Amino acid sequence: MAETAQELALRLDLHFTDPGVVELALTHPSYAVEHDVESNQRLEFLGDAVLDLAVARHLYERCPSFNEGQLSKIRIGVVNEAVLAAVASELKIGPALRMGRGAETEALFEQPSVLADAFEALLGALYLDGGVEEASRFAIAQLEPWIAAAVANPGGEDAKSKLNEWAQATTQHMPRYVLIATGADHDPTFRAEVFVGDALMGSGQGRSKKLAEQEAAAAAWKVVEGG
Repeated sequence: MAETAQELALRLDLHFTDPGVVELALTHPSYAVEHDVESNQRLEFLGDAVLDLAVARHLYERCPSFNEGQLSKIRIGVVNEAVLAAVASELKIGPALRMGRGAETEALFEQPSVLADAFEALLGALYLDGGVEEASRFAIAQLEPWIAAAVANPGGEDAKSKLNEWAQATTQHMPRYVLIATGADHDPTFRAEVFVGDALMGSGQGRSKKLAEQEAAAAAWKVVEGG
């Protein structure tokens, strides 16, 4: 059984004083039309602006030696549909979306555009309910691996983003990561395997889940380039 909006918020440790706003954030237009209620599109519009501000401010403070052009390239490399869809997929936002009957049958909640829009709508809800600081903290926490990769290579794309774009364009599947933790609880090592559909594309390991996934994506991207 799919999570409700409230269950998703609890799992993500997000606390809303107005429970209706998170339900609105997860209301796809197809559901809104069928039930004559408001969709998440206005919250998505708001969340898009919040996200731009959060990332811009974070980069301004994090990269004092970078010029405007470099900062803009990094932001473009992070704030895009492929990255936001991957973040939403990792957070398992899609299955919690309220969809119309036809959209749910067609599994539209797996589409990158739908996932990216839902993530932005959730940020809009956080902003309305808790303010810009709370929304910004959540956004930056989720985007940190992509931000780190983009800062290390301004104007480039990290392996996860490139793999996401390739997979969407050629297979219609989002890359799926399987993680295994080894070692002591206080000092674990993570191994990640990345699949596109049923095909194992690459593996990697690191001191965090995010680093292991980046390594796996980099290995997979080498396979794609070699192919």
